[in-house]
Formats: sequence, C-alpha cells, structure tokens
Amino acid sequence: MKPPNILSLILLLCSAIGFAQNATITGIVLGHDNEPLPNVNITSKGLGTTTNSNGFYILEITSDKENTIIFSHIAYLDVVLENIILNTNETFEFNPVLKSDVTQIDGVTVSATGEKEVSNILNISPEKIRKIPGANSGVETILKLLPGVSSNNELSTQYAVRGGNYDENLVYVNEIEVYRPFLIRSAQQEGLSFVNSALVQNVKFSAGGFQAKYGDKLASVLDIKYKTPTLFSLRANASFLGASASLETVSKNQKLSSVSGVRYRNNSLLVNSQQTQSNFNPAFTDVQSYLTYRFSPKFQLNFLGNLAVNDYKNEPLNRQTNFGTIDNPQALVVYYEGQENNTYTTALGALKGSYFLNEKTTLKLISSIYHTIEEEYSDVVAAYELGDVDSNIGSNTAGEVLTSRGIGSQFNRTRNDLDALIFNLEHKGSHSMNNSVLEWGAKYTHEDIRDQLRESEFIDSAGFSIRPPRTEFINNQPSEPFDAPLEAYTGLNALNFVKTNRFSGYVQLGTQNTWKNAYIYYNIGIRSHHWTVSGTGVEKASQTVFSPRAQFAIKPEWKKDMLFRLSTGIYHQPPFYRELRDNTGTIQPNVKAQKAFHLVAGNEYSFLLWDRPFTLISEAYYKKLENVNPYTLEDVRIRYAANNDAEAYVYGAEVRLNGAFVPGTESWVSLGYLKTEENRNNRGYIPRPTDQRFKFAILFQDYIPTIPDVKMYLNLVYQTGVPGGSPSYADPYIFQNRLRDYKRADLGISYIFANKDKQFSRTHWLHNFKELSLGFEIFNLFNNQNSITNTWVRDADSKIEYAVPNYLTSRVLNLKLGLRL
Repeated sequence: MKPPNILSLILLLCSAIGFAQNATITGIVLGHDNEPLPNVNITSKGLGTTTNSNGFYILEITSDKENTIIFSHIAYLDVVLENIILNTNETFEFNPVLKSDVTQIDGVTVSATGEKEVSNILNISPEKIRKIPGANSGVETILKLLPGVSSNNELSTQYAVRGGNYDENLVYVNEIEVYRPFLIRSAQQEGLSFVNSALVQNVKFSAGGFQAKYGDKLASVLDIKYKTPTLFSLRANASFLGASASLETVSKNQKLSSVSGVRYRNNSLLVNSQQTQSNFNPAFTDVQSYLTYRFSPKFQLNFLGNLAVNDYKNEPLNRQTNFGTIDNPQALVVYYEGQENNTYTTALGALKGSYFLNEKTTLKLISSIYHTIEEEYSDVVAAYELGDVDSNIGSNTAGEVLTSRGIGSQFNRTRNDLDALIFNLEHKGSHSMNNSVLEWGAKYTHEDIRDQLRESEFIDSAGFSIRPPRTEFINNQPSEPFDAPLEAYTGLNALNFVKTNRFSGYVQLGTQNTWKNAYIYYNIGIRSHHWTVSGTGVEKASQTVFSPRAQFAIKPEWKKDMLFRLSTGIYHQPPFYRELRDNTGTIQPNVKAQKAFHLVAGNEYSFLLWDRPFTLISEAYYKKLENVNPYTLEDVRIRYAANNDAEAYVYGAEVRLNGAFVPGTESWVSLGYLKTEENRNNRGYIPRPTDQRFKFAILFQDYIPTIPDVKMYLNLVYQTGVPGGSPSYADPYIFQNRLRDYKRADLGISYIFANKDKQFSRTHWLHNFKELSLGFEIFNLFNNQNSITNTWVRDADSKIEYAVPNYLTSRVLNLKLGLRL
C-alpha cells in the first residue's frame, strides 16, 4: 500500500521513493562523581564520535529507523541506548552517567507527560519546531492544528483550549512565566508573540490534567525551552511580512552560551486584504536573549531578557460588507474619518540560578520583572448606510446599495492608559529517590496595576442621538424627541490603582516502576494559592485555595505498543486584574477563583505503517466548572462580569494520527469534538463564547521525489462557528446566533539550496551557507470568507439590530527567504 502524496495532486507530479534523512543526538557525558567525562566513545551503526574535554558530544544518526547507541570508556562500564527512533531533523539531548559497577542498558519508552523518557538515566528530549506556513507562523500555529486547540483568527497568536478562553493558558519559557499585553482588543494590533520560534529547542504542551508544579490556570500549559547552543550559528529570515535574525554563540570552554533574536513585523500585507480600506502603518519590533553561564558543574546562571514595542497606527477610510441571503442580499457601507494610535511597550528581565547539590538533588531560584506601558488613543467617526443590494449580475449597479434601510453615524473615542509591574520570586527543587522524583516549589508574586479607562461611543441616526436603553432614557425615539443633554450610548470612565500579593506553592511525587510485567507511572501533588487584593478605593480582600492533582499511566507488556493515561484534579484560577474589572471598569475585589474539576483519559498506540513509525493518540475529557466569571469576547478582547454568578461544563473527545506519511517527513491528521455551556443565575444553559463544536485539521509535509530539494508544507483547518455575541445591553440568552464555519488552508513551497546534507566546495558561491532556502507562501489558499465577530448595526425606525460579519483576510501571497551561516 502506497502512502498518499498531496503535493503530487497540487503540482500534478508523480510519487516516487524518498531519500534518507538524519537526526541528531547530543549532550554531556558525566562520570560517577558527576564531573564531565572526556574521551568517551559514542558509536552507532559504524558512525562514531568522542566527547571533548568538557564531556560534550554530538552525533548524527539515521532518522525514522531503530538505532542502538553505545557509550564506552576504558575506566567505566558501557551505557547502551537501544531501539531509539528519532524523527527527521529531530535533536535528542541525552546526558548519561557512566558507572564503574554496572552496564546500563535501556530503551526509549513514553512517559505520562508525552515526552520520550529513558528509565534510570537522566535525559532531555527536545522537539524541533516545524516551519509551517501561517499568517503568524511559529509555535502557536502548530498548537492551532491540535484537535483541542481552536482559534478562528489568523492574525492572532492567542488560542482557546478545550472550551477555555485566551486568559486561561499558562506559558513558560525555561520555567519563567511570561505575560501578554492587557489592553489589546483587535488581533491586528497584536504584532508578535512572546515566543521567538527561532530560539525554541523544545515544546511541551498539556491541554488539561497537568501536574501540580504548573501554575493556576483552568485550561492549558505551554512549556517552552530555549536552546542551549553548542556551535556558533547565525540565522536570518525575510518576507513581505517582516524580517528576523537569530545568533547562537558558545565560548571555547563551553561555559558561556547565548541565543539571541531580533524580529520586525508589518501586517500591512494581511490587513490590506480585508474589506476595510485604510492607511495602515504598524511597526512591531522584538529583541530577545537567553544566556547561560556555567560557573562549575554544580552551578549555572541563566538570564532571559525581552523588549517588545508594538506601535499600531491606523487611519480607516471606507468599508463595504455584503451579507444576508441570496433572496435578501444586504450591505453595510461605511465612510470613516479619524485615526487610531495605539502603543504597547513591554519588557521582561529574569534570572535563574540552578545548583546541582548532587546527582539526585537540584535547587533553583528564579526571579523576574515584567513591565508594560500601554496606550490606546483613537478618534474615529463612521458614517454608515445599511440597505438592500442590487443582485442582478447584468446590471450596471450590481453589488451597490439600491435602497437604504437606515443611515447614521457613529463616533468612537478612546483614551486608555495602563502601567503594570509584575515581580516574581520563586524557589524550585527536585530530589530523585530510586524510581521516584520529589519536586517542590514556593513563589511570591507582586502585581501593581495603574489603569485609566476612558471610552465612549455616540450613535447618531437621522439627526438624533441614540441614548442608552436604561429606564431613565426610555421613550419613543425618533417619533418623540427627548430633550436632555447628550449621553454616550456606551461609555467607560474609571481610574484604578490595584495591588495584588500572591503566595503559592506545590509539592508532588512522581514514580515509575513495573507491575506484573507492565510499566507504570504515577504522579500525585497538591498546590496552594493565597492572594490579597487592595488598592486606592478598593476594599481589601483575600482568599486561599488548594488544588490536589494526580496523573497515572500504564504501558502493558503487549505485542502492540500501547500506553494508557488517566489524569484528574482540581484547578483554580485566581482572578488576575482583568478578571476583577467589571463591565463598567469598576474593580470588584471579592471575585473568587474560578474552579474546575478535570478528568482526562487517553491512549497512545505506536506502530509501523509502510515501514515507518506512526502514533495514534486519542483522549476524552470532562470539566466541571464552578464560580464561573462570565465574559464577552469581541475579536480578542475579553470583558468579564466579575460576579461569579455562573456554573459551566465542558466535555469532548479527540484523536490525532501522527507519523511519516511521506518518507523523511512528519505529518498529522487531527479530529476533535467539544461542547461547553454555562448557566447564569440558574436561567438555564447556553453555549459559552468558545463553544467550538467540531474541528478537523491537517499538517502535511511533502517533497517532489524527483527533486527532493523542493519542499511543501500545508496546513488545513475546518472549525464550526462559535457564538457570534450580542449587541450592547442585549440579553445573551436571546442572541444565540453563530458565526459561519471557519475554513482555511495555508500552503508553503520552498527550494533548498543548501543544508547539512547539501554542502559545496570552497570555490562555490554557496560554500558559506549552512542553510539557504527561497520559497513562497499562499495564505487562505481557497480564499474563504471567515469572520471573527459581528458589527451590530441598528435601524433607528424599526429598532432592529443587524449582525454584520467582520471578515478576516482573503488570499495573500508572501515570498520568504531563509539562511544560516
């Protein structure tokens, strides 16, 4: 049976057999005294290398096939790593400890965390980030192709996991928690994700049921590990969307290493493909660095620094959006005056010291400071016309508005300023005991938020101003005039100075052993979190929560390679600043932590198909939520009710098939179903804003067999529509319409001029390039009209409000150049 070849269908080329690819195993070999061991021989299938004076080694092996690697030294007994299978271009970091009394032989198994793990031998298993196309390519793009992760906005790097919202996800970079700006309301304002994919070495992701050592959020954990360089390297990428460069350095004695990156992004190409025409001048810049200095084999110090400036300027001009049905086509025509000028400046500095007391005990101290200054200034006047469209294709006025249902204008004014400072000090430790690992941690967090909200929206129709639908303003407009001062239809005016002190800690025990010829793993732990909210004019309030959690996995001794997992626990989300702020901008200090009970059951089945490794991963999950803080979602802006007046549930199932569909590549197909609803004040259950019922996604990599240097990356996503929200002052129990289904395909094709398998002589112009590629990307390949939110337009006479979809980007072509020296 031959595997499918999608690129053959796209380019009308025939399939043929592939070519061999390599993977890399690297690390540091230690002796029984925990000192780096030089002159260790490492061999595998005729290939070999030796460790240098610092115990460091690097060895290339054949990918997608079983390999046995032997570590040998004249003064020690061997370490044998059997039957390891690495993916193409994967880097596997393995740090063995050689002993003089026992030969160590082990194989690669899969632990309950989903990572490769070698029993009884210290190891780290990095995973290579795939270069797949996307309007925001990188780690988040990969996550969005997982079955439990959803995002219906390609301009945003934010994602929702299993019914949660964007605020319910933890993100760590080398054990340092990172944050996003607070005020961003539109995805096109976001710019860059914190995570620089060029610096990433390893990605761990949990969509629920995660361990107690991870913090207090309801939905997921993204645990990123930045590279620890072993060689000098300079990378650069450029495209119509921006440019980036990264530098990896390492000193001669291997003690000092650094990885740094600078990025610039301009979304004009994408935003200009939307229906709103504008003079758009964004500038998103990011500088990041991660340094490591090894004072001795027992102590090392790391520094993570980041500075990001998002300068967003937009002068909207006009917009026409056609909507409705074939029988009743309608259009919204808008003419704008004014501009938006938003600036988001964030900085993060963090230090992490690691002390290896002995080969069993590690102690860490981590401190970080995050500072953000955010400004939102805008004055935009929109004159609109809502009417019926000429649907006669042969007419000279086809597509134009013939008769008006309503005309009016809207004035939006914003003057928002936020200054936030977050300080963290944390201790973490671990101690190994035979087949068990005890881990603990304690953390102090101080948050100082200064926020001034000034927003107003005036709506004018047929010469009169529409007042808020409050009891003191009820009258029969426009038939009967209302003689009173002008009042904004919606408005916020608040000044908040809020401080929060948090104390949290955890302890957990993980054990792996055998039971009746089966490999078992379990982890039990508990977290505690105490916080106090205070501030100017804010009543002081405190709360303490406890979160027990447990994970269990078993790998039976069967002919079929099966792993079964079960995770459960209590997960609290103590309110962050935005969760304390209600719809009027007022701080509600007595908001309780949202609480969720997780139950996750999963299975991993690894097998060979077409003589290549595949894995079928399936999971079913259930969440019961209490003290729910209801919210509305508009684009990427979340506004909370801050009253804990709801309860909710989530359940669903997922399946993902991962493997080498084409030799030398890794692809997957994923399928997911979920349902999430909430009950506010016992009024009954309605879908939550993230009720993404069905999802189907494909990540596919391919190449032309006769020209293997032509690579293809394709991702396809289909998601059913989420609830479309409701207009201001409306009852969400009445407005239950959904957005249209989200369908998108992004295609990238590139030609590889040089890489590690394709080097040139000194006289060739490509000799100085370790990697060089040139290609193109087509975003939204099939030009689907996807919408993120609705604009609610009111007909003054009938008082009917129409949901006009806000469409996302259309088809866009992007050229891309990548190189490494």
